[in-house]
Amino acid sequence: MGANTSHISDLSNNQSLKTLVGTESISENDPFWNQLISFTFISPTSSGDSKLLEEVVVPLAKTLVHNNPRTGNFGALVKIFLARTKELKISTECQDQLFIWQAHNALFLIRCLLKVFIREMSEEELQQQFSYQERAPGSCAETDKQDLLEELLSNLIHLIVEVPLLDITYSILFEAVTTLLVLFSYQLFHKEILRNGIIYQHIMKGRCLSLTSRLVKTLLYNFIRQEKCPPPSSHVFEPKDDGGLLYGLASGVAMGGWPELERPEKGSIIGFVEGGLWSVFTLGGAGSKAGIDEEHNPLPLSNQSLLLLLVLANLTDGPDWPNPYRQAITCFRNTQDTSSLSAEQPHSFQINFNSLYTALCERQRSDQATLLLYTLLHQNTNMKTYMLSRTDMDNLVLPILEILYHVEDRNSHHVYMALIILLILTEDDTFNRSIHEVVLKNITWYSERSLTEISLGSLLILVVIRTIQFNMTRTRDKYLHTNCLAALANMSAQFRSLHQYAAQRIIRATDSMSDDDDNDKAWIRPVCLSELRTIVPKPGEMNAVYLGASYSIANVVQLCLALEETRRDMTRSVLRKAQDLNVIEEVIRMMLEIINSCLCNSLHHNPNLVYALLYKRELFEQFRTHPSFQDIMQNLDTVIGFFGQRLEQAGSDLSVERVQEVIMKGAQALPTDRLKKFPELKFKYVEEDQPEDFFIPYVWSLVFNSAVGLYWSPHGIELFSMDSS
Repeated sequence: MGANTSHISDLSNNQSLKTLVGTESISENDPFWNQLISFTFISPTSSGDSKLLEEVVVPLAKTLVHNNPRTGNFGALVKIFLARTKELKISTECQDQLFIWQAHNALFLIRCLLKVFIREMSEEELQQQFSYQERAPGSCAETDKQDLLEELLSNLIHLIVEVPLLDITYSILFEAVTTLLVLFSYQLFHKEILRNGIIYQHIMKGRCLSLTSRLVKTLLYNFIRQEKCPPPSSHVFEPKDDGGLLYGLASGVAMGGWPELERPEKGSIIGFVEGGLWSVFTLGGAGSKAGIDEEHNPLPLSNQSLLLLLVLANLTDGPDWPNPYRQAITCFRNTQDTSSLSAEQPHSFQINFNSLYTALCERQRSDQATLLLYTLLHQNTNMKTYMLSRTDMDNLVLPILEILYHVEDRNSHHVYMALIILLILTEDDTFNRSIHEVVLKNITWYSERSLTEISLGSLLILVVIRTIQFNMTRTRDKYLHTNCLAALANMSAQFRSLHQYAAQRIIRATDSMSDDDDNDKAWIRPVCLSELRTIVPKPGEMNAVYLGASYSIANVVQLCLALEETRRDMTRSVLRKAQDLNVIEEVIRMMLEIINSCLCNSLHHNPNLVYALLYKRELFEQFRTHPSFQDIMQNLDTVIGFFGQRLEQAGSDLSVERVQEVIMKGAQALPTDRLKKFPELKFKYVEEDQPEDFFIPYVWSLVFNSAVGLYWSPHGIELFSMDSS
């Protein structure tokens, strides 16, 4: 790529790059190509370094766009790469590291150019850039009949699924996955969801279709394996601590003699080596800032593969065909499943469920891993059944609860996905019973109270109630608290041996909601809609008051407009408060139903809940006359009355232990027919219509923020706002 070791800032003056993007056509057989792709590059893994690289590449790419119709040099570069991919598998088997790095460097150049092309032109114009051929001056332009774009897509997928993951292939596999992400990035620059297009057609219906299941399986295994980027010592050349290079390859590799190597300055990101000398591609490494960033991106291939998998899974269905990648994700099976694959599921495959489950448990702190878990639970019944059968569900549930516990530090989408996962899990009664049998000790991240020993079920209740209260005091997102309450409702009939703190929080949550209710009612009473006119007179009335005073007409008009705006603001505020009251009322009603469900179905298993109910019995007096709560209060009154009478009979000044003893005996004596039967509380998660309107922007916001070594300027991003990313 150049004649000397260089910094990023030197790229714009690099002679080899100038030749590539210039006005002269370069034959595919020209030795220039070997010189072009012989360079040392330490790939940027931070957004800052990626931004620097992007800024240098943009003017070069724009020059190439201008000259490429006459030179066809971009198509020639693609063909150089394609020619080398045909031998990659054999090169890997033969440990031919030089050939692998040559292919990698060519692909890296293509990816950098494509990223700029995609931002600057339509898909049709992009396809033309692939089709231009070398032609003599003055001759008519001819285009290549071969579809190089589809050929590139197909070869990238072949590369990913066929080349084994080894230290010497790690970087080119990472680059192949990254290039596919770049090719799909057209979506970033469109506000509407893209439902068709050239790349979409190729990936959904073209030659790539036959590789669907293998691609999905490989991306999943890349995620499962969580391979770290290999150390520099595993590459052909090893960067020294001082930024120099050691090499020990046969001299026959170089074209001509070995040139003298210049040492890059310490901290430089990119170096270029003269002639045909091969060196290393590393993600980070000695003498580079990227080495620090490796701590934040220790698993670049795993991360990038997961992002690509989510992009593929969330492509929209075609007009007459389903998304094959989503099909593959919904129907894959366990390797231990010995039944034959169904012909009705053409993209099915088998994968080790235990390994996948372990990886999911370990990686839940990232949005993308949580989104994958949601996708599998919601869409793959085989994987869902397997997860629910595990006896170590705490390994999966605890990371989800930790996400919710730190709701203040998480983006709303991540919290929403975590809640939906809990809702899906609580649809299963076996899960709801088993989580109360798992006893946890010393939950260090739960800081509100020391929990030396608590069941997983009680901890789940504590965290979900905390999430409800956070939502009600901060965002008041209706969907958030609805899903929280639905999960608690699904569990309520199976509550077992609730921790005393969990029982208290259930009652206190109802108490805190009623406090909010009272405060809002007190505030709203003097400004109800029918009374607004007496508080803020209409503009005409204000005219009558002020026209006789020493005000100009302009002043009066200005004042009237201001008062009218105030009137509108107050109207909107009253409406918002009314909506908030409705939300609070819904939450209180559901909390009462959850308590009632537990009392009706498992009262004798939960003496701590009865104790907390009796302790706060005065709280429920306000609900007896409320029309929304009267029916559900019948059972609570029955329980409070029954146990209250028994406590009176037991005497005064009872100890806590004595009260609990009375409750335990009373629970066995309470006739079940004294409690009114209500329909079972059961909620099931159902995706809303057109889920892609939520998931596609979400997935691409993850790519925008989390993809390793990729930087997009916020300017021009149309799919989502920067606030939501």
